[in-house]
Amino acid sequence: MNAYIFPGQGAQFTGMGLDLYEKYPEAQKLFERANEILGFSITDIMFEGSAEDLKQTKVTQPAIFLHSVILTNIMGEAFKPDMVAGHSLGEISALVANKTLEFEPALKLVARRAVAMQQACEMQSSTMAAVLGMEDELVEAICAKIDGTVVAANYNCPGQLVISGTVDAVEKACVMLKERGAKRAMILPVGGAFHSPLMEPARKQLAEAIEATTFNIPICPVYQNVSTFGVTDPEEIKKNLMFQLTAPVKWTQSVQNMIKDGATHFTEVGPGKVLQGLVKKIDRTAEVGSAVV
Repeated sequence: MNAYIFPGQGAQFTGMGLDLYEKYPEAQKLFERANEILGFSITDIMFEGSAEDLKQTKVTQPAIFLHSVILTNIMGEAFKPDMVAGHSLGEISALVANKTLEFEPALKLVARRAVAMQQACEMQSSTMAAVLGMEDELVEAICAKIDGTVVAANYNCPGQLVISGTVDAVEKACVMLKERGAKRAMILPVGGAFHSPLMEPARKQLAEAIEATTFNIPICPVYQNVSTFGVTDPEEIKKNLMFQLTAPVKWTQSVQNMIKDGATHFTEVGPGKVLQGLVKKIDRTAEVGSAVV
């Protein structure tokens, strides 16, 4: 069975999407429509901007979304998913791919999500850290002992977990984690504590936008970050998406469930190959590849 997976923030690169724009009229049309919807020329930043320009959350999230969704569209009949999943932001790309969401409403959601997350980051000094070489349960237990807000945020693969919270709490957790045997516990260069309770103001804003958006019956199940199981009910998909910003990204568990349900080949649609690497670390026997057009 074919699983299609969609990357999140961090997969961006300078020049992303330019080849699609130049080669495919359909891609050009969607990119130009995106410029109109967003109210600024995201194509200029994607195609010619610096890495620093691309790192702005209001740019990064729509840029990655556009690259993934436009690539899916260009694949046409070759795109035959039995299941889909996306890492954080990538979940919205996955929901367009499996026809739960239409392109324009989904792009508006992504833009709203990016701005809301940026605003939440500015409200409180917060960060994230990658923890390598430690059991998930031990990381969770140590975070629970720290004064302040620090929680498990991204279950990326066995032995790789990202924690999220206030700067002080994350720094204290890193010290304790290394003392208890973590191979590494390093602060990440991110703008805030994504997938933690500190994103509650953003979650509220996004929930309003999600509530006002039409969710259709998908053509195949989506394995969501919050629930980890295949979902086809539009109302359940909507509810899970509403809580994604404050809940952890359970990528390890989602991929394990996809494999349990029959996934044998994982195709990453969008910039980079990060998710392919994570899938191989979760199950060495899984076949992985990048979407090609």
